[in-house]
Amino acid sequence: NKMLSCAGADRLQTGMRGAFGKPTGTVARVDINQILFSIRTKEAAIPHAIEAFRRAKYKFPGRQKIQVSLKWGFTKFSKEEYLKYKAEDRFLPDGANIKLIKPKGPLAKP
Repeated sequence: NKMLSCAGADRLQTGMRGAFGKPTGTVARVDINQILFSIRTKEAAIPHAIEAFRRAKYKFPGRQKIQVSLKWGFTKFSKEEYLKYKAEDRFLPDGANIKLIKPKGPLAKP
């Protein structure tokens, strides 16, 4: 039931086909408090990232929150912990993340 007519005949119409609420695409099932987007940025660009997320959240139904993490990048360490361990050279690169080298070996004698 394809139709071409009048001005705008460069586009193909399908008329009333699929007008009964049949599923035509895929969607994401999102849980409450599930993270939708994450971004890593420099501290100077945080206001720009917040503004970008504020504009993007209008494209999604429901209510979204924007949270600025206290962690360093996507790691589990705060900024102070990260700088302390980095100065002690206790990090091992692990792809986009890092691993903490734990102190091991013989215990110190009292």
